[in-house]
Formats: sequence, C-alpha cells, structure tokens
Amino acid sequence: MALRSVTEADLKVIERFLAEPEVAGPFEWHGWKDPFRFRRRWAENGLLGDDGGTLMVALGADALGFVAWRKVVTSMSSYCWNMGIGLLPEFQGKGYGTEAQRLLVRYLFAHTQVHRIEAATDVGNIAEQRSLEKVGFQREGVMRGHAFRDGTWHDTLLYGVLRDEV
Repeated sequence: MALRSVTEADLKVIERFLAEPEVAGPFEWHGWKDPFRFRRRWAENGLLGDDGGTLMVALGADALGFVAWRKVVTSMSSYCWNMGIGLLPEFQGKGYGTEAQRLLVRYLFAHTQVHRIEAATDVGNIAEQRSLEKVGFQREGVMRGHAFRDGTWHDTLLYGVLRDEV
C-alpha cells in the first residue's frame, strides 16, 4: 500500500464522497456539496498546495480512498496540520486506514517543518479512534457541540501527535 498524488482519473473516487451518502458514511456525510470543487482545485494545483493537500491511498493500481491535510494557524508564527481520511466502504475495517494515516504522518513530518499534527473524529467513530491511537495520536479532549450533521450538533474528539512521538 502507498500514498500517491491524485490523477484526473482519481477524481471520480473522491467525488463519490460528495455524491453518495453511503460512501461518505454516517460520520462524514454533511449533505450535498459542490461536486466539482475537487476538479477545480486539481486543475489549479493537483490538490497539493501550501495550505494543505490530498493524496490517494492506493493498493497497486486500485484507489482505496484518499488522505488530506489542511493548515491550522496556532499562533502568529506557527501552524500545525489537521488531517483526515476517506476510504471506500469496501476497504474499511481491513487495516488500510491505519496504515494510510501512518504513512501520511510520516510524510508530513518528513517534508514539512510542523511540530504537531492533529485529527478530529466523532465521539461515536470508535474505529477511527482506534486507528489514530495505533498511529501514535493521543486523545486530547472533547470538543462539545463541535460538528453539525444530520440536523444535530455532535461532540468531536481531538487527537494530536508531536514530531518526537513517532
């Protein structure tokens, strides 16, 4: 398994997360969104920019999903990355997500100067909590009423890992 840059053909996989609620899953479906936003960003910069990026999770020629990160400003002179993952349902529960997140953490620490990477997940998403902990993330707290989804506000768990912890 590997991470690789997004090709134009991969956009179909990413766009499924915006168009198919069952692909996004119960914790990531936030309603219908602009189906072409990734296509426009890909045409602009290949989904790789100074403020974040997206890479495909691949097993051989198969695209299993994607990982993404975005810049979170933490002070006047520093920032960290916030990362996430989207795996197609048929590839979930097989360890691919944990390995993809491990690879992304290694990549971000190897190629950027950030000291911290964080990730957030719904309090009910036990599989993602376990995956983050296997990668080395520590649970840091509960953000109450943090995410609006399906007509209600949901609590979110914040996880973090520091450069010297992996």
